[in-house]
Parts: sequence; C-alpha cells; structure tokens
Amino acid sequence: MPWHRILDAQSEVRLGPLQIGTTKRGIGPAYADKAARLGIRVQDLLDRSILREKVDAALSLKNEQLERIYDQPPLAVEPILADLDRHAVRLEPYIADTARLLDDALRAGRPVLFEGAQGTLLDLDHGTYPFVTSSNPVAGGACTGAGVGPTRISSVIGVAKAYLTRVGSGPFPSEADPERGRQLRDLGAEFGTITGRERRCGWLDLVGLRYAARVNGMTELVLTKLDVLSTFERIPVCTGYRLRDGSVTDDFPPHQSDFHHATAVSEDLPGWGTDISGITRYAGLPGEARAYISWIEERLDLPVTMVGVGQRRDQILTPA
Repeated sequence: MPWHRILDAQSEVRLGPLQIGTTKRGIGPAYADKAARLGIRVQDLLDRSILREKVDAALSLKNEQLERIYDQPPLAVEPILADLDRHAVRLEPYIADTARLLDDALRAGRPVLFEGAQGTLLDLDHGTYPFVTSSNPVAGGACTGAGVGPTRISSVIGVAKAYLTRVGSGPFPSEADPERGRQLRDLGAEFGTITGRERRCGWLDLVGLRYAARVNGMTELVLTKLDVLSTFERIPVCTGYRLRDGSVTDDFPPHQSDFHHATAVSEDLPGWGTDISGITRYAGLPGEARAYISWIEERLDLPVTMVGVGQRRDQILTPA
C-alpha cells in the first residue's frame, strides 16, 4: 500500500546509523500490518465495501503516524481506492484458493515446485536479526505460505553461489578485501535486482552454509556462479568463526553478539586459472574446480547435484 513505502523510507531515515538497509519498497511495514491484523488482503479487492472499510481503518492510524511522527502529509482514501480498483480488474482472473489447487495437483501425482526467494540468513526467525527480511524464506516457509503440510515435501534443494554476497548492512565475517570484493562484484554482476545497489562480496562461508543446510533440511545443493572464481589464483573459504573470547567454532553462533563480532577462519584452496564458462560437461571442468566442489560436499556431507558456470540455462552442469 502507498503508506507502507512512505513509512519504510521514513523509518530508515529516523534510524540514522542504525538503519537496516531495506529496499524502501514497504515490505517490512506491510508484514507489520499483517501481524497487527491491519493488512489489506488480495481477496479484499473483490469486495468494494470491505475494501473501503479496511482502507479507512488503516488510514486512521497511518495518517496519524505520517503526520505526527514523520511530518508527512496525510493520504486521501479516494485516490487509493481508485488505484486498487484498477488493480482488481487485472488481478481478479488470477485470484483463487491456491492451497486447494496445490492439494489437487499433489493428489493427482503431479510434481509441484516451490521456489524460495532471498536466503536463510535473511529469515525473520532464523537469520541475522535485525538485518533480515520480514518473512520466512527458509524451506519451512513454503508450508505456511502455500498451505501445504510438511509431510508433502519430498526434497529440499539448496541453492548457493560459489562465493558469498550480501546486500545492505549487517555482519559479514567472510567479506573480501576491497580490491578482491570489487573483482567479485564486477565479474559476477553483483548489483541488487530491485535497487541496483552494489552487493558486498566475499568468500564461501561453510559455517553459514552448514547452518542453512540444517535449518532447511537440505537434501542436495546447487552451486552457482563457479565461473566467477576462475580469475583467482587462490580461493579462500571460511571454515570457522573466531569469537570474541578467542575460541573457534564451526557452528553458527546462537547469540547475535557473537556473530556480529566473529572473524573468519579461512582455508585457501587452489584456483583453476582458466575460463570455464564454455565447458558443457562436468567431467570437462579443471581438476581444481572439481576438487573445490568435492571439498564442499565433504565438509557439508551434502551432494552437489548441479553446478552453474554462467547465466544461461545451458551453462548448468550435472556431475552424473
């Protein structure tokens, strides 16, 4: 809703140096309204009287926030309703009981694929709070979001880059030095899809990836963008975290203060020093590249079933 975007941007300004680094698209305030039971639902678009009632109720509170807290002008209800009417015309053919549609498909033996967005460490409950999104992008979120019970999930495919990136603020133990960070960003075209912001770049973090595998119950792993690492003679991989007391752990710290002050303990692996983007068979990868993948499999106790060596669909290799 229009007030969500305004409140998102203004709250970031208000936080100053403590700001989270949101996209300012209104996602957080929208989820806050959902939890506060003030949210406008898609089904509300189909009933004009309910829609007006809900928008009026929301605006009575939101306009007070906009004016008194953020010194912003109030929003009028009629332009908002007119805009929602236009959306309703376009969306109505696609509004359905999707949980029932999925159940019918599963009962008929049809394959169903849920695609997650963002990543484990951005999960509201299991991520690096408060530097997280407002939803649950872990695999379990597919059940609550789609209305499908957990016993219907037969496999969980993790997807990870061969290195690591982060958008916005927050701890990043395996972040690369500025020069190599720029190299990774330029080679991997690491810019935010929505905002165009430069992503922070670093090395693969096995502590975080092992944690992600556990939280999601991964059954296999897809490793993407392996080609981006081709230019590096040595490739660091984070294998543990050194905590404030000097101890080293290979488990993800349960306390946020430990993670925020953790530094990476890394192991350097040999690079392969040649462009692999044109390779069409897994066996054709340089031995060092295959060793890098095997080493990850062993450390995670998880099979890597696909490897990406470029952006196109025909640049995905399978070990089998």
